[in-house]
Amino acid sequence: MSRKRQGLVPDPFGLKRRRERGQAEADPLRGESGSARAAVAELVQLFPRGLFEDALPPIALRSQVYSLLPDRTAADRQLKELQEQGEIRIVQLGFDLDAHGIIFTEDYRTRVLRACDGRPYAGAVQKFLALVLPACGDLSFQQDQMTETFGFRDPEITHLVNAGVLTVRDAGSWWLAVPGAGRFIKYFVKGRQAVLSMVRKAKYRELLLSELLGRRAPASVRLGLTYHVHDLIGAQLVDCVSTTSGTLLRLPETIFTKEAMCLQPCTEPHWTPTPMRAYVYTCTPRYTQYSGCPGHWDERVNVEGQDSEP
Repeated sequence: MSRKRQGLVPDPFGLKRRRERGQAEADPLRGESGSARAAVAELVQLFPRGLFEDALPPIALRSQVYSLLPDRTAADRQLKELQEQGEIRIVQLGFDLDAHGIIFTEDYRTRVLRACDGRPYAGAVQKFLALVLPACGDLSFQQDQMTETFGFRDPEITHLVNAGVLTVRDAGSWWLAVPGAGRFIKYFVKGRQAVLSMVRKAKYRELLLSELLGRRAPASVRLGLTYHVHDLIGAQLVDCVSTTSGTLLRLPETIFTKEAMCLQPCTEPHWTPTPMRAYVYTCTPRYTQYSGCPGHWDERVNVEGQDSEP
């Protein structure tokens, strides 16, 4: 009798469960990453090694990790633990204050040794990899730390900068860097803007994830659509909306003003998204880096007699 009742009583949640399964199947980016390490391992598989002739270590971005681990606090905590254990290195990529590249330490060591092989600075680089890399997992290094703690002389630090292992942060401090990463950063910035443009040009400024990944990538998207979509989602440059057809990518409600006039030589004109109010951003050389324009702070300029602060 109970079997008949179970067959006669409609299951109001059955359709919902079937839809949820359909959504999961329709989401090409859905992975099985349950930890930050698994997420990084999954993301570095998307890195196009052949594009750089395997000269660069596979790089994942912190924003991409957020696309697989929505709990950012937990993701940051796990990444910090991996960094302290020496399993990964985190580098400042330069085009944005929040742009952090994540590299497995062994991949970093292998590519750096290969890049400096036979060069005049090879000895300084080998000393850095043997002494500094295992002992310090920081993003940057100070002058007294390099000279007093690790025993580097000024000419050796200059060799490290010439090798691309360090980049100048300010007077007396340096960022950890990846030799030859400039080409990757150039491709990444252009690719991010190109994929954002694909969503912006879609009807209602929204596009199904499956449809976006099924399209032919523009020529400027050298790193692959999937690589960039993980970044857009994790960096919250697009909103993800669950629908019965799959995940929908939608541009946030922002106002795009005129292109900024930059006093520094930028690689290309750039849009200036501002939340809910129209401002024009003018780049000025007397400040340091900010996310509005690669390499510069943005000075907010009033356009309609409104207050200069949102």
